[in-house]
Amino acid sequence: MDDDDSIRDALEDLFLSVGLQARSYATAIAFLDQADPLASGCLLSDVRLPQLGGLELQERLASHGFLLPVVFMSGFADIPMAVRGLKAGARDFLLKPLRDQDVLDAVNAAIELDRHSRLVAIEGGKARLRFASLTTREKQVASLILSGRKNRQVADDIGLSEITVKIHRSNAMRKLGAHNVQDLVRMDRLLCFAISDTVVTAVAPDA
Repeated sequence: MDDDDSIRDALEDLFLSVGLQARSYATAIAFLDQADPLASGCLLSDVRLPQLGGLELQERLASHGFLLPVVFMSGFADIPMAVRGLKAGARDFLLKPLRDQDVLDAVNAAIELDRHSRLVAIEGGKARLRFASLTTREKQVASLILSGRKNRQVADDIGLSEITVKIHRSNAMRKLGAHNVQDLVRMDRLLCFAISDTVVTAVAPDA
């Protein structure tokens, strides 16, 4: 994102040359007003923007529904500014003049992060739906199995026979689509954290 037409054009040409779609905006306000919050990819933004700076834009993204990774660029070696952006979750901080390969490396890494995050969110949503289909007892048994308890120990813990525990465990595994305890652990992690290649370039001046 840069209000310098030549920089916007150069970035768009660079991305298109490697098969990445790009949308550019002259200001952060225009980005917030016009960009699709559900779009995948990443946000490449200058730090020094008119009206609303890049760091301030970063702070507003979540409240506007954007979950895109952010890559900042700046013509000033402002270390405190870079640190602030990175601490707030920015994926990278590039200094102008930009090197094409540095830009592509940073953007591709951010896109991969976004793709992974979206896949985790999708799988986490599926895991939540499956977990919600369990009965209270099945959830209890699955939880104890995840904690490392054996069937006999689970039976003693909740006052059931071992055969009854095995039935609840089998039903829970079937509903969750799990073949073993390792599958249960993976789903549990998804619950805890519970696509196209597009670069959204937020462009504004570095003056």
